[in-house]
Amino acid sequence: MSVSTARPEPGIAVLTVDFPPVNALPVQGWFELAGAVRAAGGDPGTRCVVLTAAGRGFNAGVDIKELQRTPGNDALIGVSHGCFEAFSAVYECEVPLVAAVHGFCLGGGIGLVGNADAVVASDDATFGLPELDRGALGAATHLARLVPQHLMRTLYYTSRTVTARELHAHGSVWRVVPREDLTAAALELAREIATKDASLLRLAKAALNGIDPVDVHRSYRYEQGFTFEASLGGAGDRHRDAFVAGHRGRERS
Repeated sequence: MSVSTARPEPGIAVLTVDFPPVNALPVQGWFELAGAVRAAGGDPGTRCVVLTAAGRGFNAGVDIKELQRTPGNDALIGVSHGCFEAFSAVYECEVPLVAAVHGFCLGGGIGLVGNADAVVASDDATFGLPELDRGALGAATHLARLVPQHLMRTLYYTSRTVTARELHAHGSVWRVVPREDLTAAALELAREIATKDASLLRLAKAALNGIDPVDVHRSYRYEQGFTFEASLGGAGDRHRDAFVAGHRGRERS
């Protein structure tokens, strides 16, 4: 289980998340991802970062099993801070960051992709926030950066997913390609970005963040407060316990 960094070409850093079996990240995994993104973006030799994942899907959100097997609220608090740090690291990455998404992109995955500068996806990629089914709230801030407001609300209330091609129609996914071409497509975009002047790229990233109409840090932090309220009221644990029990049932069948 790790986040690895490779430099396949000058100016390009590729970060690969690998937390089997489904890239549902534990508390420490979110902090590890945040550190890797900040290190890659802070390297003077980096002009573009590509964030990708190994295995069956890009990201399945938080490790709910870890939350439910940890007594008290330490894991819930830890993962809340970890997600905040990882999402912030992507948004604040000093150079443009391209997310290369395959398979499922759920929950925390939306937080990462919604804060990325560009998204390339495989034709099997799906995106969604199953938060209400998992006893939590959050990342609507980031889903709203991918789809129009009313669609965001409908997806949030229903826990439905959308495909990469649907997001491409909304303009939030740059390209949709066959799964086997995803890495090449992401590198092609990163390579084009990396041809630009390094200092201007960093200034451009800072400028674009500065004119953003929504403060993603404050907005997401506000959402997180409702997750804690749901947990204190019992709804959070009730739904997370049901998720874990259902998962165990599928493993036995």
